[in-house]
Amino acid sequence: MAALFTGKLLVANREQDEVETERELCGALENKVLLLYFGSGQCPRCRRFAPLLKDFFLRLTDEFYVERASQLVLVYVSRDETEEQQSAFLRSMPRRWLALPFGDAFGRELELRFAVSEVPAVVVLKPNGEVIVGNAVEEIRSMGPACFRNWQEAAELVDRNFLLAEDFDKRSRKSITDPIRRLRYQLDRKTEAKNKGRKEEGED
Repeated sequence: MAALFTGKLLVANREQDEVETERELCGALENKVLLLYFGSGQCPRCRRFAPLLKDFFLRLTDEFYVERASQLVLVYVSRDETEEQQSAFLRSMPRRWLALPFGDAFGRELELRFAVSEVPAVVVLKPNGEVIVGNAVEEIRSMGPACFRNWQEAAELVDRNFLLAEDFDKRSRKSITDPIRRLRYQLDRKTEAKNKGRKEEGED
Protein backbone atom coordinates (compact mmCIF):
# COMPACT_ATOMS: atom_id res chain seq x y z
CA MET A 1 0.00 0.00 0.00
CA ALA A 2 2.92 2.33 0.64
CA ALA A 3 3.53 2.13 -3.13
CA LEU A 4 0.39 4.22 -3.66
CA PHE A 5 1.99 7.04 -1.68
CA THR A 6 5.61 6.66 -2.82
CA GLY A 7 7.12 10.11 -3.26
CA LYS A 8 4.07 11.72 -1.60
CA LEU A 9 3.62 13.35 1.79
CA LEU A 10 1.21 12.34 4.52
CA VAL A 11 0.66 14.48 7.59
CA ALA A 12 0.09 13.06 11.07
CA ASN A 13 -3.12 14.53 12.49
CA ARG A 14 -2.67 17.54 14.79
CA GLU A 15 1.12 17.38 14.52
CA GLN A 16 3.54 19.14 12.22
CA ASP A 17 5.41 15.93 11.39
CA GLU A 18 5.28 14.63 7.86
CA VAL A 19 5.35 10.91 7.10
CA GLU A 20 7.48 10.91 4.01
CA THR A 21 10.23 8.31 3.97
CA GLU A 22 9.57 4.93 2.42
CA ARG A 23 10.36 3.21 5.72
CA GLU A 24 7.90 5.36 7.67
CA LEU A 25 5.18 4.88 5.06
CA CYS A 26 5.67 1.12 5.14
CA GLY A 27 5.44 1.16 8.92
CA ALA A 28 2.23 3.18 8.82
CA LEU A 29 0.49 1.33 6.00
CA GLU A 30 1.84 -2.22 5.70
CA ASN A 31 -0.45 -5.18 6.41
CA LYS A 32 -3.44 -2.91 7.05
CA VAL A 33 -6.78 -2.14 5.50
CA LEU A 34 -6.57 1.42 4.19
CA LEU A 35 -9.53 3.78 4.17
CA LEU A 36 -9.33 6.82 1.92
CA TYR A 37 -11.87 9.29 3.27
CA PHE A 38 -12.85 11.94 0.76
CA GLY A 39 -14.76 14.68 2.53
CA SER A 40 -15.09 18.25 3.68
CA GLY A 41 -15.77 19.81 7.05
CA GLN A 42 -18.18 22.24 5.38
CA CYS A 43 -20.30 19.77 3.41
CA PRO A 44 -23.66 19.07 5.21
CA ARG A 45 -23.64 15.38 4.20
CA CYS A 46 -20.05 15.04 5.43
CA ARG A 47 -20.90 16.76 8.72
CA ARG A 48 -23.62 14.16 9.31
CA PHE A 49 -21.35 11.25 8.35
CA ALA A 50 -18.08 12.32 10.02
CA PRO A 51 -19.20 11.55 13.63
CA LEU A 52 -20.20 8.02 12.49
CA LEU A 53 -16.82 7.51 10.84
CA LYS A 54 -15.03 8.86 13.91
CA ASP A 55 -16.92 6.44 16.18
CA PHE A 56 -16.34 3.59 13.71
CA PHE A 57 -12.58 4.23 13.68
CA LEU A 58 -12.27 4.68 17.46
CA ARG A 59 -14.21 1.49 18.23
CA LEU A 60 -11.72 -0.45 16.11
CA THR A 61 -8.47 1.27 17.13
CA ASP A 62 -8.82 2.99 20.52
CA GLU A 63 -7.63 1.14 23.63
CA PHE A 64 -10.76 2.35 25.46
CA TYR A 65 -12.81 0.00 23.24
CA VAL A 66 -10.37 -2.71 22.16
CA GLU A 67 -7.42 -4.46 23.75
CA ARG A 68 -5.49 -4.44 20.47
CA ALA A 69 -6.01 -1.91 17.67
CA SER A 70 -7.36 -3.35 14.43
CA GLN A 71 -5.13 -3.37 11.37
CA LEU A 72 -6.73 -0.24 9.99
CA VAL A 73 -5.40 3.10 8.79
CA LEU A 74 -7.29 6.12 7.46
CA VAL A 75 -6.06 8.89 5.17
CA TYR A 76 -8.18 12.03 4.86
CA VAL A 77 -8.34 13.47 1.34
CA SER A 78 -9.74 16.95 1.80
CA ARG A 79 -12.16 18.94 -0.30
CA ASP A 80 -12.04 21.78 2.22
CA GLU A 81 -11.81 25.27 0.78
CA THR A 82 -9.04 26.52 3.08
CA GLU A 83 -6.21 25.02 5.11
CA GLU A 84 -7.84 26.42 8.26
CA GLN A 85 -11.05 24.50 7.50
CA GLN A 86 -9.08 21.27 7.00
CA SER A 87 -7.12 21.80 10.23
CA ALA A 88 -10.28 22.60 12.21
CA PHE A 89 -11.98 19.45 10.92
CA LEU A 90 -8.99 17.22 11.67
CA ARG A 91 -8.71 18.59 15.21
CA SER A 92 -12.14 17.08 15.91
CA MET A 93 -11.12 13.68 14.52
CA PRO A 94 -8.96 10.83 15.94
CA ARG A 95 -5.25 11.52 16.35
CA ARG A 96 -4.33 8.36 14.46
CA TRP A 97 -5.79 9.69 11.23
CA LEU A 98 -3.36 10.69 8.50
CA ALA A 99 -4.05 13.32 5.84
CA LEU A 100 -2.77 14.62 2.55
CA PRO A 101 -1.40 18.15 2.99
CA PHE A 102 -3.95 20.83 2.08
CA GLY A 103 -4.02 21.60 -1.63
CA ASP A 104 -1.96 18.55 -2.61
CA ALA A 105 -2.72 17.78 -6.27
CA PHE A 106 -2.40 14.07 -5.48
CA GLY A 107 -5.86 14.29 -3.90
CA ARG A 108 -7.36 14.98 -7.32
CA GLU A 109 -5.39 12.05 -8.78
CA LEU A 110 -6.87 9.78 -6.13
CA GLU A 111 -10.39 11.05 -6.87
CA LEU A 112 -9.96 10.20 -10.55
CA ARG A 113 -8.26 6.88 -9.87
CA PHE A 114 -11.07 5.67 -7.59
CA ALA A 115 -13.91 7.40 -9.49
CA VAL A 116 -14.97 9.59 -6.56
CA SER A 117 -17.59 12.01 -7.84
CA GLU A 118 -19.20 13.20 -4.61
CA VAL A 119 -18.46 13.35 -0.90
CA PRO A 120 -18.53 11.79 1.56
CA ALA A 121 -16.82 8.74 0.08
CA VAL A 122 -14.77 6.03 1.78
CA VAL A 123 -12.68 3.82 -0.50
CA VAL A 124 -11.52 0.61 1.20
CA LEU A 125 -8.26 -0.88 -0.07
CA LYS A 126 -6.21 -4.02 0.52
CA PRO A 127 -2.55 -3.59 1.52
CA ASN A 128 -1.60 -4.24 -2.14
CA GLY A 129 -3.83 -1.37 -3.33
CA GLU A 130 -6.72 -3.47 -4.69
CA VAL A 131 -10.18 -2.08 -4.01
CA ILE A 132 -12.31 -4.00 -1.50
CA VAL A 133 -15.22 -1.51 -1.49
CA GLY A 134 -15.56 1.41 -3.91
CA ASN A 135 -17.56 3.48 -1.41
CA ALA A 136 -18.25 2.09 2.06
CA VAL A 137 -20.29 5.03 3.40
CA GLU A 138 -23.61 3.12 3.46
CA GLU A 139 -21.92 -0.03 4.79
CA ILE A 140 -20.39 1.93 7.69
CA ARG A 141 -23.75 3.61 8.37
CA SER A 142 -25.71 0.36 8.45
CA MET A 143 -23.21 -2.13 9.95
CA GLY A 144 -20.79 -0.03 11.96
CA PRO A 145 -17.53 -1.72 13.07
CA ALA A 146 -18.92 -5.16 12.18
CA CYS A 147 -18.12 -4.56 8.50
CA PHE A 148 -14.38 -4.45 9.26
CA ARG A 149 -14.31 -8.24 9.70
CA ASN A 150 -15.43 -8.69 6.08
CA TRP A 151 -12.73 -6.28 4.88
CA GLN A 152 -10.11 -7.98 7.03
CA GLU A 153 -10.92 -11.36 5.46
CA ALA A 154 -10.95 -9.89 1.95
CA ALA A 155 -7.59 -8.21 2.57
CA GLU A 156 -6.01 -11.49 3.78
CA LEU A 157 -4.08 -9.69 6.49
CA VAL A 158 -1.28 -11.44 8.35
CA ASP A 159 -2.38 -11.80 11.97
CA ARG A 160 -0.04 -9.80 14.17
CA ASN A 161 -0.31 -12.50 16.86
CA PHE A 162 2.38 -14.30 14.88
CA LEU A 163 4.83 -11.55 15.83
CA LEU A 164 6.88 -12.24 18.93
CA ALA A 165 5.26 -10.34 21.79
CA GLU A 166 8.47 -8.45 22.58
CA ASP A 167 8.95 -7.43 18.94
CA PHE A 168 5.39 -6.16 18.74
CA ASP A 169 5.79 -4.22 22.00
CA LYS A 170 8.92 -2.53 20.65
CA ARG A 171 7.17 -1.60 17.41
CA SER A 172 3.96 -0.44 19.05
CA ARG A 173 5.80 1.96 21.35
CA LYS A 174 7.12 3.88 18.36
CA SER A 175 4.89 6.29 16.54
CA ILE A 176 5.03 6.57 12.77
CA THR A 177 6.78 9.91 13.17
CA ASP A 178 9.34 8.65 15.69
CA PRO A 179 12.33 8.79 13.26
CA ILE A 180 11.56 12.44 12.46
CA ARG A 181 11.24 13.33 16.13
CA ARG A 182 14.57 11.66 16.90
CA LEU A 183 16.25 13.49 14.03
CA ARG A 184 14.88 16.85 15.20
CA TYR A 185 15.97 16.05 18.76
CA GLN A 186 19.50 15.31 17.55
CA LEU A 187 19.57 18.55 15.58
CA ASP A 188 18.35 20.49 18.64
CA ARG A 189 21.07 18.90 20.78
CA LYS A 190 23.76 19.85 18.23
CA THR A 191 22.47 23.44 18.07
CA GLU A 192 22.45 23.63 21.87
CA ALA A 193 26.04 22.37 22.03
CA LYS A 194 27.19 24.91 19.41
CA ASN A 195 25.48 27.79 21.23
CA LYS A 196 26.98 26.68 24.53
CA GLY A 197 30.44 26.56 22.95
CA ARG A 198 30.06 30.07 21.54
CA LYS A 199 28.89 31.40 24.88
CA GLU A 200 31.90 29.88 26.65
CA GLU A 201 34.25 31.35 24.01
CA GLY A 202 32.65 34.74 24.56
CA GLU A 203 33.24 34.49 28.32
CA ASP A 204 36.92 33.74 27.72
